[in-house]
Amino acid sequence: MSVPYETAAYEPAESPESPEEHLARLLGRALNSFELPDDVIRRLDCALAHDSSLHSAYHSAGLHRETYRHTWLLADGSAVTLWELVYNPTPGSAPEHEVYVDEEELQTATARLGMPPETQDFELPSLMRLWAIPEPRHLYASGDSADHARRLLRRAENPDRPGPETAALLATATAHEITQAFGRPGRAGRTGLSYALYEHAFLLPDGTELSLWEVEHTATPDGRHMCEVYMSENAARDAMERRATRQG
Repeated sequence: MSVPYETAAYEPAESPESPEEHLARLLGRALNSFELPDDVIRRLDCALAHDSSLHSAYHSAGLHRETYRHTWLLADGSAVTLWELVYNPTPGSAPEHEVYVDEEELQTATARLGMPPETQDFELPSLMRLWAIPEPRHLYASGDSADHARRLLRRAENPDRPGPETAALLATATAHEITQAFGRPGRAGRTGLSYALYEHAFLLPDGTELSLWEVEHTATPDGRHMCEVYMSENAARDAMERRATRQG
């Protein structure tokens, strides 16, 4: 039995981190954030959306280094990218964070660490080469991820929503991240309807990742908000387009 999307007992969806919040968290942990140009920060004040992904990673003998690409979509249609370097200076030490405005600066900072990919001692083990790391990687936050998954599946109203097997897997989730996806369907805006697509990425105890794709829309007979959840982005976007076509 599906649960109405808006009822007295409705638990609202957890809002994904806003572009402003994501930027503040990135700058707050970066040791060199004060070096960023003021004009870059001012441009990011009008960001509409953001996305983060793992760019590279090297691990060996207790030392690690990862680089992340953080991109913001601005109101004028342009984009700004910041590069984050995460590393531990000594084996077992807490990670340190630095942020740079271009990839050349990132490479200069990376070379300073003495962990170039050509150095055999610092390559990933053969079973963990960079090409074998699933993409995209997420910046997970710990929390009650299993409960978040349970509530997400409970409010899904589509008959083909993920079933008990997926729910059982997500009951073991140790962390999660929510990001908003953009793109199709182009005709949704012309119908005057509201559509939003979110990726709910979960980290499982064995290190694997599982994503659910949530569609929120008002393509309902009475205009109320409805939640649908799918196992893949393609399935979610196809559902959005079908509804936009019927309502158009």
